[in-house]
Amino acid sequence: MARLRFRDAQLECHVNSSPDRGVFQLLGAWVYRLRLWILAAWLLAAVLSIPALLQVTDVLKVGGFSHDGLEAAQVRATLEDELNAPPVTLVINFHSDTLTADEPAFERQVREALSRLEQMPEVVKPIGYHTYSPTQVSRDKHTAFEVVGLRVSAEESQDFIPEVQRRLKQTDLEMHIGGAPAFYADIERTSQSDLQRAEIIAFPVALIVLVFVFGSVVGAAIPVAVGGFSVVLVLALVSLTGRVTDLSIFALNVATMLGLGLAVDYALFLTSRFREEMEHRPIGEAVEHTVGRAGRAVFFSGLTVLIGLGGLVTFEFMFLRSIGIVGAIVVFVSLLAALTLLPAILGIVGHRIDTFRPPLGLQGTRSFWAPLARWVMAHPLRTLVPTLLLLLLLGIPFANVRLSSPDPSILPEGLDSRVAFDQLKREFSPGNLAPILVTIRSQGPITSPENLEALYGLSREVQRQPGVVGVSSIVDLDPRLTLDQYKLIYRNRDDVPDLYAQAALRASTSEHVTLMQVNTAYIWNDERSGEIVERLRATDLPGGLLLQVGGGTAEVNDVVAEMYGEFPRALALIVLATYFVLLAMLGSVLLPLKAILMNTLSIFASYGALVWIFQEGNLDWLFRFQPLGFVDTSLPILMFCTLFGLSMDYEMFLLSRIKEEWERTGDNTASVAIGLERSGKIITSAALLVVVVGLAFVSAEIILVKALGLGVAIAVFLDATLVRALLVPATMRLLGEWNWWAPSFIRRRLEAVRLGE
Repeated sequence: MARLRFRDAQLECHVNSSPDRGVFQLLGAWVYRLRLWILAAWLLAAVLSIPALLQVTDVLKVGGFSHDGLEAAQVRATLEDELNAPPVTLVINFHSDTLTADEPAFERQVREALSRLEQMPEVVKPIGYHTYSPTQVSRDKHTAFEVVGLRVSAEESQDFIPEVQRRLKQTDLEMHIGGAPAFYADIERTSQSDLQRAEIIAFPVALIVLVFVFGSVVGAAIPVAVGGFSVVLVLALVSLTGRVTDLSIFALNVATMLGLGLAVDYALFLTSRFREEMEHRPIGEAVEHTVGRAGRAVFFSGLTVLIGLGGLVTFEFMFLRSIGIVGAIVVFVSLLAALTLLPAILGIVGHRIDTFRPPLGLQGTRSFWAPLARWVMAHPLRTLVPTLLLLLLLGIPFANVRLSSPDPSILPEGLDSRVAFDQLKREFSPGNLAPILVTIRSQGPITSPENLEALYGLSREVQRQPGVVGVSSIVDLDPRLTLDQYKLIYRNRDDVPDLYAQAALRASTSEHVTLMQVNTAYIWNDERSGEIVERLRATDLPGGLLLQVGGGTAEVNDVVAEMYGEFPRALALIVLATYFVLLAMLGSVLLPLKAILMNTLSIFASYGALVWIFQEGNLDWLFRFQPLGFVDTSLPILMFCTLFGLSMDYEMFLLSRIKEEWERTGDNTASVAIGLERSGKIITSAALLVVVVGLAFVSAEIILVKALGLGVAIAVFLDATLVRALLVPATMRLLGEWNWWAPSFIRRRLEAVRLGE
């Protein structure tokens, strides 16, 4: 009975396969008829895009790894609004091999260096090491740092760095500028140079590979032309979008990597089908049938990529959301180019596509795929089990992943902000670089006897915690002072007798809010420092006092918790939407589920490789980086949303060809073998180009960009070799005709809306 039902379904498919031309075939006929006009329209669009393209970097922003809803961000807002703290701060290091910070000559040169800087209206008077905090002097006293506040937004602060550098007067002291504004300014400059370097490497190498993949110089030039048009239009649209909403500077790297990858994927798939169609049809009909079959697969493939990147738009973080927006622009333009510009060029070029063939190429690789397909069909279990075990083995290191946020160590060693960071890390206690900031809010006066008692008790309790090396607050002026003495000092807030206490009160306390700084023995992205933050947040204070914890460590904790609290929602959206797109494309209930599981396997394996390389430091000599000891919080999410759709490209290319053979023959085993034989070269060739582009970004000096490029290259390589060439056909052979099963009401619904041909 089961066999009969499958045959009935097959018969129904054949009966409903109307000879009428479908919407994609009609599109192909229209494009061929207007091919010269379409090419002219794309040329005009490219020319009109140039002014916006040239301004794209001006509208993009750095940062975006936080948002106002986080507790750490609320602490930052409290400090700005109620304690008059500057929005951003610079740290300027001063060092001398001969002088020490307590010598008058050292102090005089620091004042001289800062004299012109203090005249800037945006600069808050620097917090000097000599008047405020001995923790701003290194243990050997040869290094000290000044904290300079800027009355500008975080986005604008990086633009002040060149002016700060110009106004700093040179002295005999060695000076380095650090802090968030300098860090972001260096990231922007370095990411732009990384992008240019990657393009210089990727485009020539990709062009050489394309010549051998397409088998001719003309054939290779077509995807380059399509990719060039697409990138110009994408960057212009990004520039215009950046004027309406915030977009991250890192989106440029993703746009280039993804844009070139999709352009090559779609061009290779459509061009390969065009060559097949030209063997049996005139040029016009070949274009029409190419768009009708391969164009339909490309359209659904683009939908899956769009869905994956669309998951990023659901996040509150500007960094992830902007990459989702830019990714959507890339997919839209790539699909538009693949379904209009590319067929128009193919219609113009025609048989000349095979002009200038190289002596060697990949045209004969079908002879490799045919025996591989037959072997996999003959030994599905022997293929499935070891391949599955290998992918799971590659992913095992991900079980030990440690997620955190980056510090300036992701930058090249020679940059000023990196030098300043390394100097502070080497000369000072790690906790001094970014202390934990605790704000305590009261309903009545914060300096009332009851509130001072609560603050005093909190401070002593915090100091007893392991890993805490010091606490600064209005009740920590001198360890010899008792609680009663503090009550006496602050008895009259407007008339504090001690000048030091008066200065501390003015700098850290308003009527209802006070700041407590906690220095730990660990750097801010150390998980032990994060444990101290969580213990502080779990503290109950008497008398209605409200405690909030901020600072760098708290920001790391909040970002990790928030991102991975939002990730399940994005994951569910991506999986469900992808499932229904594949259901509409394939008319099968089981194949979409299998495709999702296959994608997850290759991504999981690439996650393991990232942990093994970048967190644990293996192969650091090859990829030229210093091990981070963690994986950036956003990287697994960014990779999943990008790779899920990109990997589905190859699944679409393979399954669409297998489905064609199944509709023609009704023989599952033969359909899988023929589909693998005919699409194997396309998949591996397209993947090879994406791997080349991904590896070009490994040359980046920013470790995050390097890790993303390598992660994409590894995932796509594994996906095109182990997953699509071995795992997918083996599972389809084992499932047999169940691959194509769907309840009758689903089949009728799909036919009713004419999603099939």
